[in-house]
Amino acid sequence: MKLQLNPILLLAILAISFNGYMQDGKAEKPKLVVGIIVDQMRAEYLSRFQDKFGDKGFKRIMNDGYVFKNAHYNYIPTKTAPGHASVYTGTTPKFHGIISNSWYHKDIKKDENCVFDGNVKTIGSTSDNGERSPHKMLATTITDELQLSSQGRSKVIGISLKDRGAILPAGHMADAAYWYDDSNGHFVSSTYYMDALPDWMQKFNKDNKVNKHLKTDWNTLLPIEQYKESTKDQQVYETVFAHKKDSKFPYAYKSLSNKERYEILPETPYGNTIVAELAIEAIEHENLGQNDETDFLAVSFSSTDKIGHAFGPYSIEVQDTYLRLDQDLALLLEKLDSKVGKGNYTLFLTADHAASDVSLYLEEQKIPTGTYHPEAVMAQVQNKLKFLYNLDGMIEAISGDQLFLNRELIDSKKLDFNAVLNTCKNELMKIPGVFEVMLRPDLERFEYTTDEKGMVQRGYHIQRSGDVVILFNAAWSSFREYGTGHGSGYTYDTHVPMLWYGSNIPKGSSTKRKSITDITPTLTLMLGLKFPNATTGEVIQELFKE
Repeated sequence: MKLQLNPILLLAILAISFNGYMQDGKAEKPKLVVGIIVDQMRAEYLSRFQDKFGDKGFKRIMNDGYVFKNAHYNYIPTKTAPGHASVYTGTTPKFHGIISNSWYHKDIKKDENCVFDGNVKTIGSTSDNGERSPHKMLATTITDELQLSSQGRSKVIGISLKDRGAILPAGHMADAAYWYDDSNGHFVSSTYYMDALPDWMQKFNKDNKVNKHLKTDWNTLLPIEQYKESTKDQQVYETVFAHKKDSKFPYAYKSLSNKERYEILPETPYGNTIVAELAIEAIEHENLGQNDETDFLAVSFSSTDKIGHAFGPYSIEVQDTYLRLDQDLALLLEKLDSKVGKGNYTLFLTADHAASDVSLYLEEQKIPTGTYHPEAVMAQVQNKLKFLYNLDGMIEAISGDQLFLNRELIDSKKLDFNAVLNTCKNELMKIPGVFEVMLRPDLERFEYTTDEKGMVQRGYHIQRSGDVVILFNAAWSSFREYGTGHGSGYTYDTHVPMLWYGSNIPKGSSTKRKSITDITPTLTLMLGLKFPNATTGEVIQELFKE
């Protein structure tokens, strides 16, 4: 008989053994931890683009660190905000509550940004883009636990173009989080963190990095004929930006107004470059890694997601973006070496989700695929309910492939809620592409562990999620005229890189399946901290072998 240990017991045993390991003097805590999330990065990009990477970026991390080749997200939906929250809390939306980038709020009857906070104000701009905080995230992060352990003496900073990419990783106790304001080309924060931007941040904004970078056309880094890993330039399913007549290299920005440049920056590889430059400035001016306590820098590169959405995974635009990001990473590593010192920092790199292939591209390759219109899906079910119950408006909204029913209306008419739900399910199963439908009572009553039902449940928050969850066939996605998306539980959306590098990280690789929620409990033991309060991931034991 095979002995199976309870996961919580296993975490406790590993924590005790590693504390002893630390106390024996065999390992020292790093001076700085750098967490890097590359938005929408597929794991296969590391191999597909490897021959064209330089030696000082991705290859350095892979060759001198530990590569987990089979890392996945273990819940649905695979989107940016849940991904960032899950990496840093070590758990899933079921517990941390960040169920999507935005979701339908039953009390205000509309979708709302996952980090919106009307009780705080923007710092660094006159816009409302800084009305943001992590208050909707219900669990602690590794960065929170670091601050609790050090009694606030550690420095924790989050940086990203996206508000959620900076705020969620930095946690509730961060010293700062900075994100991009496309109304003025500056990085902003909120009164949740500070009363004014530090001097070095103000200077960074005054340098007008956006205009400096976008004075240069975006052309391919290498001769375009060398991009053999990608499709030919200018495909019919690629986004055509407003200032261009086609989706063909080069992309010129010189003729754009300042406003247009500020808005388009995230959809250029220079968005990543500016984030890397800001991270380098933070290391320098905040003296990260120079303190008695371990500091934490959380960096999220968002332009990879914007460009991926616009052009798709097999585009030259995506490949060129990663070749340029490789150079940005090399500069960041160089700064870490010179300021913090080799062997004094620990770094991990992963993604918040991967990406699906463009449906039209799959059609061209004779691969089964399809699209659906969420509004049409909702309308069909709404009409069925109206026909059966002679009642309009029984569904309030569709958000994230979930139907939110009007419970007040249903109860006021003394209708059987379960019967209404089953009617929804039966009608949904008639729609082309629908694979499975799950209902609130089942998700609340039963405990699913494997396959798609378990993934749905791990991504489902009882108070925040909808009443009906719709799953579609593989390679089916919400209709978009150009580019692609993500969000499913299929491997093309779940399979992401997981790289470890630096202090006390052995060299090696593994093909064993790992969950993205394993990053935080592993890092927790490396730092000798208490596990974040909702952590469900497992410790990656390979990283603790001598």
